[in-house]
Amino acid sequence: MIRFRSGLLAAVVGCLTVLPAQADPAIVYSVGGKFDGSFNESAYTGVSRYASETGQTVREFELERDAQSLQALRNFASRGHAPVVAIGFNQANALGQVAQDFPETDFAIADMVVDQPNVRSYVFKEHEGSYIGGLLAAMASKSGTIGFVGGMDIPIIQRFLCGYKQGALAANPQIKVLSNMTGDTPAAFADPVRGAELARGQINQGADVIIQAAGGTGIGVLQAAADANILGVGTDSNQNGLHPGKVLTSIRKRVDNAVYDSFSAAKDGKFVPGIQVLGLKEGGMDWVLDDNNEVLITEDMKTAAEAAVQAISNGEIEVHDVVTGGPCPF
Repeated sequence: MIRFRSGLLAAVVGCLTVLPAQADPAIVYSVGGKFDGSFNESAYTGVSRYASETGQTVREFELERDAQSLQALRNFASRGHAPVVAIGFNQANALGQVAQDFPETDFAIADMVVDQPNVRSYVFKEHEGSYIGGLLAAMASKSGTIGFVGGMDIPIIQRFLCGYKQGALAANPQIKVLSNMTGDTPAAFADPVRGAELARGQINQGADVIIQAAGGTGIGVLQAAADANILGVGTDSNQNGLHPGKVLTSIRKRVDNAVYDSFSAAKDGKFVPGIQVLGLKEGGMDWVLDDNNEVLITEDMKTAAEAAVQAISNGEIEVHDVVTGGPCPF
């Protein structure tokens, strides 16, 4: 018969009943770094919010090139981190491979669907947000010409462009919308010099409001607009403060909410794989009014934007989606 002193017995029982520690979540940012002032930085906002509220460490990796994605995702999964979140459509192929290799690990991705039973995919109704951007741009324009500079020429950015056109035409049926895409590779999202060049070209054609949908490239677009004393429109994160009084508004893609949601769901034991579609109604898209742009947004503009958000959310306005509904009719 084995006898334990009471203190030793308590220690043994304590060891037997300790639960495993919650695994740290991890995130792999897209090319451009977490302080790109755009898409990645929105994701980082979600990371910061989660870490601040829970005190939990979040492991992070910033891609310098797309080829690093596979190894970064694999490393986090092999070390037991969960969920592992990939930021950006360009990581979809890598995540698809890693998710198969680690079927017991929870993964998430923002901006693309990865069809694996352990992946939660967050996609956004960019066209709904950009409709509001186009509406406000057309109302603010004095020249009757507005511009759009996109990053990589892919369906997501074409969807953004079409929504922008539709919103602009709703405000002014005679509006002229200029548009350019930066390139056909992911590098098109990380070229602010080229973004500035394209913006200046549109300014020379009369555009007095230009929206950027180009990630880090868009920083150059907003700089060129401010330098020319016209208005820019930011996207992804709140970019109003980059050039106070020169950024009409920012159309946010709430990647921060997607990141926060994935981490919180896993922590609470409620992580469910599948597709999450986030638009205006679901809090996945919005527009920003703050101290940096309040002098630019008239009461009529604010009223029109709020009415459009409500109408889109309740289905009274249907914003055309080029991904599901075919070519843009505008």
